Amino acid sequence: MRIAAAQTAPAWGDPDSTKKIVTDWIGRAANEGVELLAFGETFMSGYPYWMARTDAARWNAPDQKEAYAFYLGSAVAIDGPEMNEVVEAVRDHGVFTYLGITERSDSGGTVYASYVAIDPDRGILSSHRKMMPTYDERMAWGIGDGHGLRVHEVGDFKVSGLNCWENWVPTIRHTMYAQGTQLHVASWPGAVGLTKHITRFIAMEGRCYVLSAGSLLRADSIPGEFPARDASLGDDDGVLYNGGSAIAGPDGKWLVEPVDSEEKLVMADIDVERVRGERQNFDPAGHYFRGDVIDVKVDRTRLSPVTFED
Repeated sequence: MRIAAAQTAPAWGDPDSTKKIVTDWIGRAANEGVELLAFGETFMSGYPYWMARTDAARWNAPDQKEAYAFYLGSAVAIDGPEMNEVVEAVRDHGVFTYLGITERSDSGGTVYASYVAIDPDRGILSSHRKMMPTYDERMAWGIGDGHGLRVHEVGDFKVSGLNCWENWVPTIRHTMYAQGTQLHVASWPGAVGLTKHITRFIAMEGRCYVLSAGSLLRADSIPGEFPARDASLGDDDGVLYNGGSAIAGPDGKWLVEPVDSEEKLVMADIDVERVRGERQNFDPAGHYFRGDVIDVKVDRTRLSPVTFED
């Protein structure tokens, strides 16, 4: 199977324009024979970059409320028009796609960092809300649940996907290994520093291929109408996030080393037989797991603020 990461930049804060970028890259991938394509964390409509660049924790700060209101307004619904067009593009081009989105809650006031798995025939299979946002992200994103901790069949492969630092959590990785993942997709906001170690480590630990998908973000991608633009950028007119998309084989060796700042499809051809061979001496959720000693339970209920009985 040919796999790829779309290492490109979103139209930050603009879901309609980013939707067009996503569908264009799905078409590009199809033209290259790609069967599975991945985008970075919250690619549509953008990572909350300003949190780390401003005094975002100030209580009741009017400027931070304005910034969040803009960000909330650019979030998308799973069944909204932007996602519907992406699903159509996936179907038309026949490319299984993992897309990171800023998902708006049903209440309308919360944003989740969600990683959405879209199948050409079956549509949206899962939307995994990041279980624990990292550090300042917790002021932008709600805490997710286990509903999206699922492995999907794509061609001959079983495939999983997680958001950013979830990939560092042993129990979350184990949940995917236990479901038999053979290709793991790790999404990132976009930095070589984030992908250069963990990509190979997951591949070695899970005896699986790992596709790390990171985005690019440039200062000129941030719209002038974003309230925190000036405070968060100052005189910075360069690259805010440099991608770092990479692919590792099930022996932990690079197929494609982290790509720095280049806009491209980061591609490789993979073979499921290599995964099976590497598991001859180690399967962390199979013959190397001691279920008689360690008990792992995962609740995949979609958390909801209300249950209606009509």
